[in-house]
Amino acid sequence: MHDNKRSGQQRLSRITHREDSDRISPMTWDGPEPVDLEVTGSTATVIDYTPLPSIGEGDDFESFALVARNGKLAALWADRGAGADRPATLYAAPLTFASWGQPLFGAVTRRAYTAAYPTGDGTRHISDISVTGSGRIIVSSAADVGDDGPFDSAIGEAGRVSVSADGRVRVTLAAPRTVLGTFRQYKVEAVECLPGSADALLGTEDENLGGYVRSMPFCRA
Repeated sequence: MHDNKRSGQQRLSRITHREDSDRISPMTWDGPEPVDLEVTGSTATVIDYTPLPSIGEGDDFESFALVARNGKLAALWADRGAGADRPATLYAAPLTFASWGQPLFGAVTRRAYTAAYPTGDGTRHISDISVTGSGRIIVSSAADVGDDGPFDSAIGEAGRVSVSADGRVRVTLAAPRTVLGTFRQYKVEAVECLPGSADALLGTEDENLGGYVRSMPFCRA
């Protein structure tokens, strides 16, 4: 996904990951173009949308993850936060679908989260979320002072999420916060644990300096 805002700019690409190389192929966006987007064949089509529940004043979302456990679904998303005075807010809720397809969110829980690294004024404590097969919550945290940097970021383990057989969602934050890796001069804003693998696919959004994709072994069970 590309952090583009202007009409006609690329919104989405497919990354084919291999051990020796990665291939990036542009995809067609079929539908109203999102302002800040943070799939059949080579086309992504907007089928429907739904608002998130319990949005707090000033929330700025850059992350969303789905968790499937015991035949149940849960959703996790986070306000990214801003510096020492505004931690991220990690939201979690059960997710079901009405017979006509409408998403239905259950009771929402909230947890305040402050990244262990970076810690500067421009820190976004949660810029993205992914969840491992065993329920570890892996997050990226990032900081920048402008479109030309300098940038700083890290991958951390925020805690764990579980979904019971009756659909109840429980989030437990890690104490102390665990930093899995740091990336000075890069702004990691995307993390995705690859299915059946210990690897996380990381994406940077380095503004005027471009962006990069790499894999790191952060998603062990």
